[in-house]
Amino acid sequence: MKSILHYIKKEVVLCISFLLALISMAIVPLDNNYISYIDFHTLTILLSLMIVMAGLRSLGIFTMIGSWMLGRTSNKRSLSIVLVLLCFVFSMAITNDVALIAFVPFTIDVLIMAGLEKYLIRVIVLQTIAANLGSMLTPIGNPQNLYLYSLIGMGLGDFILLMLPYTMVSLIGLLGACIILIDGKPAALRVESHHTLTATEKGRAFIYLLLFLFALTSIAHIISVYIIGAVILAVVFVMDRKVLRKPDYALLLTFVFLFVFIGNMKRIPEINLWLKSIIHGRELLTSVFASQLISNVPAAILLSGFTDNISQLVVGTNLGGLGTIIASMASLISFKYYGTTAGKRNTAYLGLFTLLNLIFLAMLLILHYLIC
Repeated sequence: MKSILHYIKKEVVLCISFLLALISMAIVPLDNNYISYIDFHTLTILLSLMIVMAGLRSLGIFTMIGSWMLGRTSNKRSLSIVLVLLCFVFSMAITNDVALIAFVPFTIDVLIMAGLEKYLIRVIVLQTIAANLGSMLTPIGNPQNLYLYSLIGMGLGDFILLMLPYTMVSLIGLLGACIILIDGKPAALRVESHHTLTATEKGRAFIYLLLFLFALTSIAHIISVYIIGAVILAVVFVMDRKVLRKPDYALLLTFVFLFVFIGNMKRIPEINLWLKSIIHGRELLTSVFASQLISNVPAAILLSGFTDNISQLVVGTNLGGLGTIIASMASLISFKYYGTTAGKRNTAYLGLFTLLNLIFLAMLLILHYLIC
């Protein structure tokens, strides 16, 4: 019983989506239409990218890059800026979740080693915001972008242009926050990567990078996503099969259960019309609000079933990742890592996290209404 409760607590969104799917199945009996609910295109590319990123992370590639960059800092402020920008930039390519998994534990080690524990909350909170905001620029930056991009019928360049103003303002805001919250005093810091790649590991890293570039061809609609998925699975199975255990399969199942729930809701005329009337013309604010309650990935999947204005959902669910600690599930990753540190102050963390998130959310909402 304890194991079940622990799993439910760990995978709350998965369990809720499963319950919603079951309830909807009681209303709409299982039939041949169910298979049409599932967006196999999104699931395939998401799994492919998860596998490639897991392989690169297992080789310590991101920590090595971070160590190299930190070796060129001279004070606390430049140190914090590098740590924050690592999450901001890398989240565009490796997703916000992976960026935080790669760099938050690294940050904790670096700050403790340098005797800068008092900056842990400030830097980790800024890293979390950076990962959530940097990831909004690209279709592969986070799961909801990948899903919505498959629906929107927009080119890669157009998608990036849609989110570019918000990304640029976010970058300026993050740099300003680092300047305000972190002083510019010298920091006695020597960071070296203790891990060097063997010849075999270098070969694997090169292949993973090639697989990543190969996966990007599906984003540009050059090669079928199913061909890419099959190739990546086959190569990794032969080369490094233990990596296949690392992707977040719970997230994939969450997508499946939400697809079933939404597909069934669309087949109930009264609910379909009611939800469309609520969402129509209010896509951005509805998605921001829904993200605060159920996080932005489920919000994107749920709301996309009842509106054709997908571009507003892209903006809304990305901005909606700011706010509460559950607005973006990636935010829980950082909070979990901070909770393992000695002398943790969870209340102080949540206070600063909420304050800064609301400031950034308000700033980007103002920007939206200025440019739209």
